[in-house]
Amino acid sequence: MPRWFTGALLTLAAAVPIGLAWAANPNEREVKPQANVQDQDNIFDKDGNYNPDSKIWAMEFRFKDPRLITVDIPGRGRKVCWYLWYQVINRTKEPRLFVPDFELVTNHHSVHHDQVLPKVQEAIRKLEDPADYLHIKNSVTISAEPIPVTKPDSAPRSVTGVAIWDDIDTDLKKPATTQFSIYVSGLSNGWAMTDPIPPEKEPVVRRKTLELKFKRLGDRYYQDAREVQFISPAQWIYRGSSLKVPGLPGITPKADKPEEKPADKPDAK
Repeated sequence: MPRWFTGALLTLAAAVPIGLAWAANPNEREVKPQANVQDQDNIFDKDGNYNPDSKIWAMEFRFKDPRLITVDIPGRGRKVCWYLWYQVINRTKEPRLFVPDFELVTNHHSVHHDQVLPKVQEAIRKLEDPADYLHIKNSVTISAEPIPVTKPDSAPRSVTGVAIWDDIDTDLKKPATTQFSIYVSGLSNGWAMTDPIPPEKEPVVRRKTLELKFKRLGDRYYQDAREVQFISPAQWIYRGSSLKVPGLPGITPKADKPEEKPADKPDAK
């Protein structure tokens, strides 16, 4: 290879911002914050840029389609686990604490919260990040420190995590899961209060949540990344939470219609 060509490649590589390769990875999907009709402040300004003075903030989410891995879990035996690799990017004006809750809801209406499973996490790290460059965190360790701010026009300062489930399709007598949604809360401080749903008398607290929908093509033991596919688009919704009192961060919740409403598409990002 000619020296001038080698030198040109090195110069080009040095000019590429750190993290750009990850952003361009075709196996990863990016979800930008979006406005919602229940937002009590404008996340974006009139030009479609992030509004630094907004009382509501939301962080960006980057993820790979869920995958399956088989691991011997101490005390549980050999399990087929599902996991979601993700990154969080904070383009707001200050560091934000990310205390996540990943809830997987299947087409059979079964609900599953992600779990901290060190043995499974280590197996995922060896597969996804063998050099441990990304320092993949779980749902507890990722909340130990705030997500740092990424300044405009700079390379993303992403923090990488993984959500794990080991209890999907555990009953062989039931049909395998073919569609499911993953709800990610903790990415935003948006809250809203809605009217009680009879026979309940307490108002419903709704939290701004990212909804990701997927379909599954293979059977429950066919472990191939291509068997799970994302159903576009991602939605930012206000989803009911278990909180019963309005002692919430950010702005004061207000009453609104009880149904969930998908996010309006912003005019610009």
